[in-house]
Amino acid sequence: MPKLADHDQRRTQITSAARRVIARDGLAAATFQSVAAEAGISVRLVQYYFGTKRKFLLATHEAVVADAGARFTRRLSTLGTEPAPREVIRAILTELLPADADRRRDTIVLNTFHAAALTSPDVGAEDTLGAPRFLARAIAEQLRRARGDVAPSAGRAAELDAELIVAGASGLAQTLLVDDGSVERVDELLDRLLDRMVGDPVEAPSAQA
Repeated sequence: MPKLADHDQRRTQITSAARRVIARDGLAAATFQSVAAEAGISVRLVQYYFGTKRKFLLATHEAVVADAGARFTRRLSTLGTEPAPREVIRAILTELLPADADRRRDTIVLNTFHAAALTSPDVGAEDTLGAPRFLARAIAEQLRRARGDVAPSAGRAAELDAELIVAGASGLAQTLLVDDGSVERVDELLDRLLDRMVGDPVEAPSAQA
């Protein structure tokens, strides 16, 4: 009997190829033809699974975000059953940083999508904001835990501070892409940020995963 196609595996093959093309050559270079060539499959097969360029671009973005989520889960699982809020936030921020080849590639891809949301007809702002908003909500929850916030006004402060933390970590990730010297200061910079936003510093794990 002929072997049945593993559709999830085929989609992953295509989105992985798209990630490599985007990281290397930019979003505009990610066409049916270039992605098919990178994946070693036919253009028709890419079209069969995704139909339009927008669909395979968004599927690629979702794949990057899903992999980041899996990394967050793995790192958080190493913190024990009741980690301190600062530990949780630090673990999340650490996984945002391009500390290895895969995370560097994915950081480039995400930055490329964010830039494309300003000008590309294939990607809109709402297509890229889901992950940052999720991170901000998760960090805000930890800030409320750390501060014992119960009043609505205090909760709003945690939300605003969480957005600032995500923005700061995102900016640091972009800096690391172009300034290798910043790697030596990652721990110091993260701790400085957390000292100001969370307080009660604890012994934190290294930012180099």
